[in-house]
Amino acid sequence: MKRYRCSFVLLPLLVAPAAAPAADPTADAIMDKSVEATGGRAAWDKLKTEVAKGSLELTAMGMKGDLTMYKAAPDKSYTVIDFPGFGKAEEGSNGQMAWASNAMQGARIKEGDERAVALRNASLQGDAHWHDFYKKAELAGTEDVDGKPCYKVILTPNEGSQETRYYDKSSGLLVKALVPLVTQEGPVTAEARLADYRDEGGLLLPHTITQKLPNTDIIIKIDSFKHGETIPDNRFDLPDDVKALVNKKP
Repeated sequence: MKRYRCSFVLLPLLVAPAAAPAADPTADAIMDKSVEATGGRAAWDKLKTEVAKGSLELTAMGMKGDLTMYKAAPDKSYTVIDFPGFGKAEEGSNGQMAWASNAMQGARIKEGDERAVALRNASLQGDAHWHDFYKKAELAGTEDVDGKPCYKVILTPNEGSQETRYYDKSSGLLVKALVPLVTQEGPVTAEARLADYRDEGGLLLPHTITQKLPNTDIIIKIDSFKHGETIPDNRFDLPDDVKALVNKKP
């Protein structure tokens, strides 16, 4: 009889249901994990200026130039690419207005979705305070990117169209983004791949960004990041050709 009692005692253990698989984290948690993976909000909040230098290549046109990007907290930016034999291509934001200028197309002021994307990108600490720029984050499942499982997060910004981001499930790092853009040929979706993350003064930053557009790929390679550099205030002033456009506005 004792043997039977033992059998009945063990039976519930043998037929106990398997543990349920762990639930996916929320989109908010995925975004916050990414902030921690790159250094944490406190480290980002200490960052006041950034100067990045490297190269930018337009594959379809066979053009490659020296790239310099300046940023100052909270939302000022200026980028210049010097293409040999072509001249300079510039773009920037003074926190209110976003613009672009190059030798082929001249100067223009960015409007609508293009302006909204540019102003978000101009924020030096934007990802650390993503709630300030996006009113909703939704998890849309998982998807492999270059063989690595990633969380797919759809972000609805305060202004402009939705973006889709892919975060590595293991590292928490952003590895791919789909961003709607407005070009002179019409609206397109740019696919950005972020790779070669390296530590830069306590912040983990991508050093290679490849942007895929319908008519070309743009390959950005960063050789150096410098933080805490003194940047003259007039670096973010509107250039004269952009000022002329502003003055023409009714």
